Amino acid sequence: MFAHERQRAIQQIVQTRRRLSFAELQKLVKVSPATLRRDLTELEASGDLIRVHGGVMDPAYVRAELSLDDRVLRNHAAKKAIAARAADLIPPGATVLVDAGSTCLEAGKRLLGRTDVRLITHSVALLAASRQGVAEVICVGGELRRVSGALVGASALGAMESLHADFAFISTSGLDANEGCSTTELSEATMKQTLLRRATRRVLLADQSKWGQPSTVRFAEWSELHDFVTDVAPPLANIRRLKSHGLRLHVA
Repeated sequence: MFAHERQRAIQQIVQTRRRLSFAELQKLVKVSPATLRRDLTELEASGDLIRVHGGVMDPAYVRAELSLDDRVLRNHAAKKAIAARAADLIPPGATVLVDAGSTCLEAGKRLLGRTDVRLITHSVALLAASRQGVAEVICVGGELRRVSGALVGASALGAMESLHADFAFISTSGLDANEGCSTTELSEATMKQTLLRRATRRVLLADQSKWGQPSTVRFAEWSELHDFVTDVAPPLANIRRLKSHGLRLHVA
């Protein structure tokens, strides 16, 4: 089979299955790991699929709102690096609001190993992980959004009004140099805005894939944030724009 025929077959498999592991795809295509990696590199470059930690996904599937489990796999190494850099910003004795995104989940997990911080979160995944941690954790209850693992709604917003934190770790679905940060759904946007309002220092955590991909609901302008932790520095023009708002850029 010629390379273009094989890559077309790979594309059709991914479109049908939507998401599958590297091992599953290799069994279906029946080529060597090295050949499959070359094909995936070319297909990713042309936009015909998206590679994630240990597998691939159909771009049409990704354009819909991904589940938390899928987002955890996407750009996994970058998210862990961002989480480590963000955790380093937190001094002893601080209280941190942790958003329900996948990158914030990684940062929250790092902080769970510290006895000198307190976490406040509406992330079900972080609450589950906290059973293995030592940090003090406060749970903000509410209505469960299963796709994101976030507790939202009136109960969650009401609980947040009585809380305050030194820091907020905030995630985003999309970033735009002019418009700022956006997310997929109104209740998530409202919760993020409340987290920002209840924190003294506001820290955005997002990898480079979010740039130029604005989502449905804008929840913050750049001027509302203090720090931006990412894995790759944005273009110089965007850096200048961020700094014009007084934003501190941290590259993991």
